[in-house]
Amino acid sequence: MGIWRDGKGELRIPGRETPVDLVIAASYRARTRGLLGRDGIDGAIMLTPAGSVHTFRMRFPIDVAYLDKHLRVISMRTMKPGRLGMPRVRARHVLEAEAGAWERWGLRPGVQLSVGS
Repeated sequence: MGIWRDGKGELRIPGRETPVDLVIAASYRARTRGLLGRDGIDGAIMLTPAGSVHTFRMRFPIDVAYLDKHLRVISMRTMKPGRLGMPRVRARHVLEAEAGAWERWGLRPGVQLSVGS
């Protein structure tokens, strides 16, 4: 995808049979809102463009994956509420989900993801 827009899609992870529900936050307003004010999320949210995130005012810990422009996972971490993530220079997108999701889904650095509708 060249131009990202706010909306919904499916995140496809190699080795996982079923896609993951995905919310795409591409506008400034949607990226700023992110997961704030929520008690959880089914699936994941992708902030684009984004190279870092924070968890101030969040209610639950999250898994964070930094993606390059080709949707390849650069790095991953779990963040507790009230933390500031370090920017990743090559990151163009940030994927967020509830803590523990990456392990359940088999996500790891180097994996090539895809997004569909």
